Amino acid sequence: MSDRARPAALRWTGYVAVAIVFAIACGFLSHWQFSRNEERARQLALVDANYDAEPVPLSDVIPAGTDLDPADEWTPVVLTGTYLPDDELLVRNRPHGGTAAFEVLVPFRLDDGRVIIVDRGWVPPGDPDPEPDAVPGPPTGQTTVVVRLKPGEMVPASGRSADEGQVATINLPTIADLVSSGDAVVTSAYGQLVSEDPAPAVAPGALPSPTEDPGPHLSYAIQWILFAIMGFAFIGYIIVSERRIRREEADEAAGKTPKPRREKRRDNDADVEDALVDSR
Repeated sequence: MSDRARPAALRWTGYVAVAIVFAIACGFLSHWQFSRNEERARQLALVDANYDAEPVPLSDVIPAGTDLDPADEWTPVVLTGTYLPDDELLVRNRPHGGTAAFEVLVPFRLDDGRVIIVDRGWVPPGDPDPEPDAVPGPPTGQTTVVVRLKPGEMVPASGRSADEGQVATINLPTIADLVSSGDAVVTSAYGQLVSEDPAPAVAPGALPSPTEDPGPHLSYAIQWILFAIMGFAFIGYIIVSERRIRREEADEAAGKTPKPRREKRRDNDADVEDALVDSR
């Protein structure tokens, strides 16, 4: 290898190394998106299997002393007991009705002594204050409630807090520490309200059904694979272009006449037409 060719070879090796690193990064990102797509498919399968099922007693799904099985998410269950309205909490910044709304959480004491947190729905922010102007209360006395079971949410990664009587997310251990019946609170699941008997005259807004949109994860995963391929194609184009330029420069330095570019053959029909015009 000549001294002049050696720097180019090193540079091209660097180009290929960059393309390989870029492809590895794209591979990790593609795998992440495939994983998210699989998780989304699992969530949709749970909704399809459980959301419209017939309600069953809570003890059939979460016997005393056990936790919610992830396969039972969205399962409708029947609760019998009484609400504990003095421990009502509001979950702030929930996207309902095009506003930063509040969801209404009320502990519900079951006849077996356990307490499950019920999300009764949402209320809009107030005007002009952000706190809601009014929060409809739950039924009093013995009540039969149908809810769909959901696992609790994570503590906010940002560490954001909430005002007194409010929480930032539906983190069940945190809520258990805030309510008077904390030791009895079920911390593996809460219930999204379906119906109450007796039904109150005024109730919070109903929670929406889960979306059936699979999301963009699969298309993103494929895009990352295409980006990796495009990276190698781009590097290949650069190397081929540099080789052509170096070859032309070497020919000029050696005094060689560059090969003339071959003219495109004119279309036969065009030649005939030109001949007819010239003969007139």
